[in-house]
Amino acid sequence: MARRVQFEVPAAMQEVAQQFEEWRSSHSGRRPIPEALWNRAADLARQHGVFRTAKVLRLDYSKLKRQMGPAKNPASCPPATFVEFLAPQPSGCECIIELEGPRGKMRIEWKCATPPDLCGLSRSLWEPGA
Repeated sequence: MARRVQFEVPAAMQEVAQQFEEWRSSHSGRRPIPEALWNRAADLARQHGVFRTAKVLRLDYSKLKRQMGPAKNPASCPPATFVEFLAPQPSGCECIIELEGPRGKMRIEWKCATPPDLCGLSRSLWEPGA
């Protein structure tokens, strides 16, 4: 024979269940459940689950789930922000070289670990056949 699983009912849920029972006993006929009671039930369902809350409060599972509304993000998690990761700067030197020759002027600036081919550049400036 199948056994029913019994679970402990939290104190907050017992309190709201008592409020539902008082409301049900004070009204005859079919009347809509007050919004305040639905809000309390929805809060409990978010904490303890829809099935468990519907069972203890004797509510329709589908209607309770609709009353909960769309899932909300927890307030404790801040929204994602933009984070920029900068590449580490090379540990080389920063240099500016200005050359002037018969064929004109040249300015070389670099900020890197390995310098450009300065010999080849200066030859093209100073040597007439290069």
